[in-house]
Amino acid sequence: MAILNTKVILPCNIQKAWDIVTSVEKYTWRSDLSKTERLSERQFVEYAKNGYATNFTITITEPCKRWEFDMENGNMIGHWAGAFTEKGEQTEINFTEEVTAKNVFMKPFVKLYLKKQQALFIKDLEKTLMQG
Repeated sequence: MAILNTKVILPCNIQKAWDIVTSVEKYTWRSDLSKTERLSERQFVEYAKNGYATNFTITITEPCKRWEFDMENGNMIGHWAGAFTEKGEQTEINFTEEVTAKNVFMKPFVKLYLKKQQALFIKDLEKTLMQG
């Protein structure tokens, strides 16, 4: 299992950070996705630009505090936890992702993949906030 933690201070209030990160239907700020599909209040699917689907099941929702979900696709299974903390006019986000590769040959690359994905997510999020 690979575990990666990312902590960043965002230049926005906590409600704005929460709304952007947790809005499944408003995914266009994410440069890695082609579409999303909400299956139920707790389940959704994200489709990468190449069409590859990842299924998500929300396990915890505490508005403006904590959002967690389990995730799975053909290559991996894992859990993502996001904590949101108000820091004056800014927001600290603290994301932890735990992923296990399903294929033994992919295990050495999981942590590198997670780093790349989380860096892109943060870059896209910061770019969205800069645009207003």
